[in-house]
Amino acid sequence: MGPIGVLALQGDFKKHLDMLASLGADARPFKDASELPELSGVILPGGESTTIGMLMERRGLLEPLRKALVGGLPAFGTCAGAILLSTDIEHSDQLRLGAMDMSVLRNAYGSQVDSFEAKLDFADPENGLRFELEGVFIRAPRIDRLGPDLKVLARFDGAPVLVRQGRMLAATFHPELTASSAVHAYFLTRLCGLPGPQAA
Repeated sequence: MGPIGVLALQGDFKKHLDMLASLGADARPFKDASELPELSGVILPGGESTTIGMLMERRGLLEPLRKALVGGLPAFGTCAGAILLSTDIEHSDQLRLGAMDMSVLRNAYGSQVDSFEAKLDFADPENGLRFELEGVFIRAPRIDRLGPDLKVLARFDGAPVLVRQGRMLAATFHPELTASSAVHAYFLTRLCGLPGPQAA
């Protein structure tokens, strides 16, 4: 099995690499389409979604990554990464991967000064998993529409904040900024099929 690649064009990719390292995972930053065949999964970090999309297109990465996701490459997007994974971005025609059948509204909870933390309940009954999370929301998007193949794993104030579609996971918050590695462990073991600690 190949390493997990963390998109390292802009944003908080270092925090994801640190979290994966704490789980003993083989992980590395990636920037180019040529690296995709070697990877067992990818993480799209938070940051500025418009900038990340433009940089992906400039490097010739946007379309190859989109095709890889359609082909089954596991992916985990946080905040800006979740925006890039969505098919619809409200009031925006920005570049996106469009791999997850959902609509998001950027900065739905306010600006940087409106950032907040909240307790979240993770539940995946199909896999018998349930645990509590700390959600860090920074200029967070809101998921307003879910396609029929999406499964909600956590909500805040009634809105989905962690969703799964097949081998893709999207969070509107930043699990990499907390002490818990549970969401990353879930991605590694349940979506990427890698050995390692169970999310609990």
